[in-house]
This record gives sequence, C-alpha cells and structure tokens, in this order.
Amino acid sequence: MRENIVKELRVNRQIRAKEVRLIGETGTQLGVFPVEKALQIANERSLDLVEMASNSVPPVCRLLDYGRYRYEQTKKERKARKSQKGVVLKEIRIRPRMKEHDLETKIKIARKLLEEGDKVKLFVVFRGREITHPELGLRLLKKAADDLKDIAVFDGAPSSEDRFMSLVLSPSLTKQTKKPAIEEKV
Repeated sequence: MRENIVKELRVNRQIRAKEVRLIGETGTQLGVFPVEKALQIANERSLDLVEMASNSVPPVCRLLDYGRYRYEQTKKERKARKSQKGVVLKEIRIRPRMKEHDLETKIKIARKLLEEGDKVKLFVVFRGREITHPELGLRLLKKAADDLKDIAVFDGAPSSEDRFMSLVLSPSLTKQTKKPAIEEKV
C-alpha cells in the first residue's frame, strides 16, 4: 500500500473559515476576502483555492492548480528521501588468538565501511578457556581503535558481556567520508 507523502490541505469548499487572506498565483497579496468571493476569484481564473496556513487569523489561502502543486511536492519529497541514508551498524568479528595479518585485514574492512558512512561494531568472541584472558581481546580492540582513530569516533569504552567484548566506532564528522555525487545537468 502506498504511503501518502504530501500533507493534505483544505481545498475550495473544504475551507471552513468565513474570511481568508488571499495570495495570487504569482505570490502577491490580494487582500482579505470572504470565502465565497475568494472561491469566485479562483473559479474565474480556473484555479483552486488552497488553505496554506490554517492557524493564522485570518487563514492564508493561495490561488494555484492543486493537482500540479501536489505532483511537485511529491516529487520533491521523493527526491529528499532518495538522498537520505539510514545509519547501518556493521559487525566485524575478531578472535583473541588472531594473528597480526588477519587483524590488519579486518581493520581494512572496517576502514572501508567507515569511509562509506556506516557504523562498525568490532567484537571479540571468546571460546572455551579463552575467556580467562580478557586482556588479549582488549589488546586487539585497542590496536584496531588506534589504527582507525583518524577516521572514526568511539561510541563509549569497550564493553564486555558473557563471551563477547565489543567496541562501536562511528565515522568522524570532521572528515568528509562520502565522495561527492555527480550532479545532473538541468
């Protein structure tokens, strides 16, 4: 089911006020008119009377083609939604007995994700007796955090729960992480 994007406005006979402040199609103020007179002006110009600001006294109404107005608003809002990106939390798993080269590979992956604008959660998984040496996991997280501190901000200290130790990194705001989009020529 499609979601209604554009805010519904009162149009023509739906307007309940007795008097309205009328704005023409070019944006010029025409003055305060009774609703019936404003509707008559709208009919003469083959336009709709649309209530733009219902909270003001008297309400502000505008003369425009309502179908075209809704179409343009929908287009603007879709374009705005298209350019938005939700924050995604990506997880990278590390083991306490991981060798140096493997850790560097995981750090490269985390760097790439941070540069794309995603949050990264590094977590160390302890299995068996490895849980008796949490300092190994802490050392790995600190090494990864030091390598990524130029492009990342830490969301709190490393946290430990059961057999996991984790650290969340966010892309830093000071550095431009995204490549500029190619703009269309209009």
